[in-house]
Amino acid sequence: MKEYSKNPRKPSIVIGKTDQERLNNLALVAAERFPEISDGLLLELERARVVADVSVPGNVVRMGSTVEYETDTGDARRVTLVFPRDADISEGKISILTPIGTALLGLAAGQTMNWAARDGRQHKLTVLAVS
Repeated sequence: MKEYSKNPRKPSIVIGKTDQERLNNLALVAAERFPEISDGLLLELERARVVADVSVPGNVVRMGSTVEYETDTGDARRVTLVFPRDADISEGKISILTPIGTALLGLAAGQTMNWAARDGRQHKLTVLAVS
């Protein structure tokens, strides 16, 4: 029987150069007020493969993407990834400065990502579609 690590390997992610620059600046500005979220975003940006904006595949989550995903509980959701000033959960617009927003960034349809909520609970999501 195969044993699985408590910290499974994260999937590879791709980010466009413009998103990488804007999000890096946002994370640095947010560091004082939201250090854990800022650190999480900076870690994701560091591990991302950064490409020219036109080279980001259409099925990859970027800023402004609408994403359909399924959680480990089987719930399917549809959200749009936005900058904090545009966030409105009632309209399905989630901020990149949330744990789930950071988890979605750079994933492609079909990829699965584990993430921790602000209360420390562990979750898993699978991207179904990106538009």
